[in-house]
Amino acid sequence: MIDVKTLCLGVLSRGDASGYEIRKAFDEGALSHFSDAGFGSIYPALKRLLEDGHIQLLPQEGEGRPDKKVYRITPAGRSALYQALARQPSPDKLRSDFMFIVSFGHLLPPRHLDRVVGDRISYFRRLVEQMDRTPDAHASPGERFVDGLSRALYVAAADYLEKNRTSLLDAGLQTSRVAE
Repeated sequence: MIDVKTLCLGVLSRGDASGYEIRKAFDEGALSHFSDAGFGSIYPALKRLLEDGHIQLLPQEGEGRPDKKVYRITPAGRSALYQALARQPSPDKLRSDFMFIVSFGHLLPPRHLDRVVGDRISYFRRLVEQMDRTPDAHASPGERFVDGLSRALYVAAADYLEKNRTSLLDAGLQTSRVAE
């Protein structure tokens, strides 16, 4: 699994960035598919990367504000990033609150389960619309590929839920009747 240090190096390979900008990269765009890294893991990772000589700190004077810390990847950092990218990736793990809830959907009232599924379909469709509206003109070929793959997964998930929603609800109704 890719660690937060490597994720930070990946962001910095695209250009100098502050801790806030690194965090924002994990919230938006192509990098949002990889991690939920927050400030609590980003800043310790940056500290370690500084200690290891993989990044350097470029203090920037804030105009009427505290100095902004901007980080830059070093040649050693690029080498470490390359080594991490050259490794065989770990198998993907899909972790989803939604899938957990649906797994036990037979314990929920059918209307509630139907709303949960409907909300998820809407969520996936909104993500696809957002991706279609705001393509990143500066994205690398790999980032465009990941965006396309992500879009395909969201479309497929929404289509699957729409196609199989009724059978899930019917199975839940039958299970709840048997339990009564």
